[in-house]
Amino acid sequence: MSLRHYSPRGNRRRGINPKAQGLLVGILGIAIFQQIVYPLVHGETLRVLTISTVYCGAIAMSLHALLAFGGKYAFRYLSVTLIYAYIMEEIGIHTGWPFGQYSYDASLGPKLAGVSLVVPFAWVMMAHPLLIASRRVGKSWVFLYGGIALMAWDLFLDPQMVNAGRWSWTFTGSHVPFEREIPLSNAFGWLLAGMGLMGLLHQILPRELRKVSAGFGVVDFYLAWSWFSGVVANLFFFHRPGIAFFGGLIYGLVLAPYVFSRWLGRP
Repeated sequence: MSLRHYSPRGNRRRGINPKAQGLLVGILGIAIFQQIVYPLVHGETLRVLTISTVYCGAIAMSLHALLAFGGKYAFRYLSVTLIYAYIMEEIGIHTGWPFGQYSYDASLGPKLAGVSLVVPFAWVMMAHPLLIASRRVGKSWVFLYGGIALMAWDLFLDPQMVNAGRWSWTFTGSHVPFEREIPLSNAFGWLLAGMGLMGLLHQILPRELRKVSAGFGVVDFYLAWSWFSGVVANLFFFHRPGIAFFGGLIYGLVLAPYVFSRWLGRP
């Protein structure tokens, strides 16, 4: 007897047309290809690739939001996440709360009041897939699961960007395990900011899929890739096995309930 649950065929929504699906997969494929190339390039190429990867990932997830949940969801998601992320970054840059004292390097492109404009799009890139996972797993604790998930994902992001010189911290005291250049306050900051964003998005965004909607395969693959690429890159290319182990363990444990739920096929 199988543990998997299969929904009756008649209850399933129709998928999007092949052209829309191809566009979605194509943009995500470009983002992932750029991440694969990332450890192999240097200098100006690496700088441009860093920025382009974020924008492509944000576009792919925003497009999935549109194709899966509709225009109202996509517009609210994009606008609220960008505004929230910018405000949190602005507070962080000028007060040191809640992430710690840090600053962005000019190599990330144009800034507005000290915040690199590409940075809020990194929030857009991950908030949508993690909100989907949080709503499936977290039930009434969506904000908590989502905040922990964003914090866990950042265990891979920050050391990579600091090592590349994209931003830096000034601090004394405790640091994130295996990440001596990252203050422990940053992890707590991501948890706090992530809970706020996920709680807000959960309250204002529709939960019903469109009648003709994109499936969750793209989201599932992207989340799995974000874990796999973080582990492999740190282990074999950045030569930081501690981050590969610690980040992979924490992020993997956070994603495990969602993966298990998807495997069981629970609606």
